[in-house]
Amino acid sequence: MRGLFTQERVAASAGAFLDGLLGDERRKTGWMRAEAAGDPGPWRQQAILGRGRWDADALRDIVRDYVVETLAADDAVLVIDETGFLKQGKASCGVGRQYTGSAGKITNCQIGVFAAYVSRHGHAFIDRALYLPKAWTSDPARMARSHVPAGTAFATKPALAVQMIERAIMADVPFSWVAADSVYGVGDIEQALRRAGKGYVLGVAANHHFGSWAGKPAVAGTADEIARGLDPSVWRRLSAGEGTKGARLHDWGYCELADLDAAEYDEDRSGLWTRGLLIRRNIADGDLAFFTTWCPAGTGIEALALVEGHRWAIEDSFETTKNELGLDHNETRSWHSWHRHVSLVMLAFAMMAAIRHQANQATPPKRMRTKPRRS
Repeated sequence: MRGLFTQERVAASAGAFLDGLLGDERRKTGWMRAEAAGDPGPWRQQAILGRGRWDADALRDIVRDYVVETLAADDAVLVIDETGFLKQGKASCGVGRQYTGSAGKITNCQIGVFAAYVSRHGHAFIDRALYLPKAWTSDPARMARSHVPAGTAFATKPALAVQMIERAIMADVPFSWVAADSVYGVGDIEQALRRAGKGYVLGVAANHHFGSWAGKPAVAGTADEIARGLDPSVWRRLSAGEGTKGARLHDWGYCELADLDAAEYDEDRSGLWTRGLLIRRNIADGDLAFFTTWCPAGTGIEALALVEGHRWAIEDSFETTKNELGLDHNETRSWHSWHRHVSLVMLAFAMMAAIRHQANQATPPKRMRTKPRRS
């Protein structure tokens, strides 16, 4: 990241900031990081987030390229999700009373939307965006006080997700799937992925309506109605991947709804793709979750269940970066400080993912030396 900074001292402060994120301190506040770096106060590191002039989006791109260089796989999954940053007061950019799963309720917080790259080699964040509620985007004075770039308009969380997907595609990030929860299972994301030739497993609400056509078995109704009407023989107990306690088993049902030609969405593409409904049922309590799917024709339910299971990786990423790297310890208030702080945490997390990948690679077997025979 040295090329982002015009002055050596600023680059050194950024390096010290990164070291502080990776340090042993439980709280990554300005004072804690400064003490770890041997600075008399937090002002130098705070300047990295506020007064310094450097491009957080350029760092985001560096992190993305670093992650791809280390973890790339053609069958990787791009996982989209959001997390909350609990705040006091009204000055922090984007703050407001809104629901966050981090607290499980409506509370005063910021919301960040993230994209994680998940492959068989590991997982790390490659993109992020601060969600601005309409109460912010409709108040130019408030936007100016927080240094939000001119021309920034209201964008829904799915719209932010579409921008991230498009950036990943433009950067030639190798991935085959996108997975997300029900906030993102809407038309704009589906259409963008179909045009790009990417498969998806996107959560939808129980009342989302589905219907089959084009020669598929008759299915019509809400996701919940369809699930409760499935023949018991349709359900299959499958693993969504390995968790900390072994295979994450659920009962799964899958309905193919239609086979469509990829050329309907991009004339340069060909081949049949299947539109479907995937249903997950909790073994313990029967709780249901529903997913709209798009995949190459012939893709089995096992593959779709594994794609959906990749979503655990972004939950792990949020937990790790908050508990160990200070993702939610940003004490400043501006638009730039949020994106700079989060991008530096993303870099720290990507470094950990790269180290983990290298450490987990199989050690080549030792070859026994044979003594030369004496004649």
